[in-house]
Amino acid sequence: MMICAECKGKLLCGLPKCPIMSRFHAQVRTAARGTSYMGSAPSVFVGSAGYPAVSAGPLMVNDPDLPPLWMAQGLSIDDIVGIRARTIRGTARPDAISDQIQEIALSSRPLDIEASFERPVSFDLRFDGTVTPVGLSGSIRKLDVLDNARVERVVDRVTSDSDLTATEACVTLGSEGVDVYQIAQMMSAGLLGRQRRIVPTRWSITAVDDTVGTGLKRRIARFQPASEIEFFAATAYGNTMAVILVPGDWKFEMIEIWGKHSLWSGEEETIVQDIEGKKRSGYSPIGGAYYAARLAVAEHLARTGRSARVVVVRYAGSDYWAPLGSWVIREATRKAMEQAPVRCGDIKEAMARVDDVIRSPRWRQKSRLIPEMLSQRSLFEFFG
Repeated sequence: MMICAECKGKLLCGLPKCPIMSRFHAQVRTAARGTSYMGSAPSVFVGSAGYPAVSAGPLMVNDPDLPPLWMAQGLSIDDIVGIRARTIRGTARPDAISDQIQEIALSSRPLDIEASFERPVSFDLRFDGTVTPVGLSGSIRKLDVLDNARVERVVDRVTSDSDLTATEACVTLGSEGVDVYQIAQMMSAGLLGRQRRIVPTRWSITAVDDTVGTGLKRRIARFQPASEIEFFAATAYGNTMAVILVPGDWKFEMIEIWGKHSLWSGEEETIVQDIEGKKRSGYSPIGGAYYAARLAVAEHLARTGRSARVVVVRYAGSDYWAPLGSWVIREATRKAMEQAPVRCGDIKEAMARVDDVIRSPRWRQKSRLIPEMLSQRSLFEFFG
């Protein structure tokens, strides 16, 4: 099942349909289908199939489409699946509705729209390990935005500056407190950078996590190392995140474990690992979850003004029965980093705490950073 843990429904196995996702589709109840919609459009969606000839449009549902709010409201996986099952993904040529989707992406609150479709919307659940699934799809015949966008000052300033690169725009927005959810929307809608173009949603989510996280890494490199070893942990939607921070310069390792009979595993646990130093090249085999977890830890270190070597262990159990997207990892790790840290006397004590919360010691066999830290002494240790 290793290929399933890395593939997450992208059909790397060569089959025409993912059998795991077929089981999920069967559990989703869809809403009534019609030829028009009037209501809230909290976000936009750009597909990746056939790139660069992609389709784009608003996501239509009377919900803010904001994962941190779902967490704050205590929504369950069933609740979220229900919301996404009745969400309509509008599709059209980007040039036909570019003004409307850009207005939706710019707004700090959902806008009311009116849409008519070429034919009744249909059940068309698409899945990607990074993107939250959407249940319904409709080809847009006409789209009108009924509200005026409420645009934050920093958003207006950055999106109006065509001299900023997309990287500079993402880092600036992130440093000014704009969350990655809206930044990804703006990137998808073609509002950032010098040469602006529509970007598929699944690409923009990971690109923004990576870009904002890399910007934070540069800041962290100037900080003093943390003063002691700390351990953090939290669980959300069947995903347990365990984080060890060790004093030192930035290094980051993530180990992802899919438990027995979980979404992307079978009779045995499946483990995937990745690691980086100050720089990294290539896309992580863990996928979008790697960049989401890295961002959440980097946010914490930037807030506290310290650098550290980081080990993140994710355990996804059978309770995580529906693929909700990489936001689950981002928010679960943010939740962990918001907890009061457990201070550990040494790395072995921190490792034992990871064992306790994820109920498996097998992650140790995959770690490359832990053995390095156990066997090497840094200049910080020599000179304090």
